[in-house]
Amino acid sequence: MTDAQWEVFSYEAVIAAAVLYFLAMLAYFFELATLRTASKEVEPVSVGADGHGASNAVAVDQEPAPSRRGEVAGRLGLVLTVFAVLVHFVALVARGLAADPNRVPWGNMYEFTISGTFVVALIFVLATLRIDIEWLGPLVTTFVVAALMAAFLGLDDAVLPLPDALNSPWLVIHVVSAVISTGAFTLGALLSGLYLVKARSSATTGYLARVPEPKVLDRLSYRMHAFGFPVWTFAVLITGPIWAHQAWGAYWNWDPKEVWAFITWVVYAAYLHARATAGWRGRNAAILALVGAATLWFNFIGINFFSSSSQHSYAEGAAPEMSVVLGLAGPVEVAQEVGVVVGADHPRA
Repeated sequence: MTDAQWEVFSYEAVIAAAVLYFLAMLAYFFELATLRTASKEVEPVSVGADGHGASNAVAVDQEPAPSRRGEVAGRLGLVLTVFAVLVHFVALVARGLAADPNRVPWGNMYEFTISGTFVVALIFVLATLRIDIEWLGPLVTTFVVAALMAAFLGLDDAVLPLPDALNSPWLVIHVVSAVISTGAFTLGALLSGLYLVKARSSATTGYLARVPEPKVLDRLSYRMHAFGFPVWTFAVLITGPIWAHQAWGAYWNWDPKEVWAFITWVVYAAYLHARATAGWRGRNAAILALVGAATLWFNFIGINFFSSSSQHSYAEGAAPEMSVVLGLAGPVEVAQEVGVVVGADHPRA
């Protein structure tokens, strides 16, 4: 297959994965629509004056359970999610094979987004096989579908050769660890948000009634963050500086993305430290976790759109800037254009 065919195949695989995620989302929501509250009769015994017991049956509501069709829909939703993750992986591989030379699919915001959503869905599937968090399926699939739509409609960019700053084996190590921790933090944020909603809800039917008790959500959120934080530390404080030194000649450049990555690290460090030493649980911990997620996603998206001084400008897509370069300087090679766009204000060592 040619590079162009691989690129088209990658787009088709992304669309197919989005369709599978969407069908999984529908299956999960159908399961929610069939939730019913089962009642169980409990017979408290009261002792009369003559010593004989008199019983009065009382109906007590139990945890909502899906009907048989709902259970089938829930299992179908998980199966569709697994297939979607596999197709999603194929799309990433095809995107890398579409480049000349072949590379990892992390050259622009579109590629980062489809990679990040893949990791979120993959962690959800793996966690579901280990612990019972299938009830998180509707939120995860909705998030992934929305992110893939945004990437496809608003962030799409051509497959270009990597700039010099990205053409390094440290890119793979740095970005793999950053994407894995981002997926874990995102799921932790969903759990923290659910905690805040569940803690204020007294619903006995519907989705919130199926979600575990707040203390369980709090514990699961902590486990996700405890897993993601060491990986984020490795990405931000070890591989990131090494990569920066190799690309730009300094371990720290006060680049906006570097600063916000460190801010994110500080927030999550405070979250874990507060839980371990100050005994923070529940609402305060959940709010702090959501603050961390806000800094994380602002670093991922906001810096690329609102900062004009970041050395990570390759992530915002080079098409508009390339048109400027072409208009001013005439035809040049694509690889040269990327080098001019990325490195004009930030000479590399």
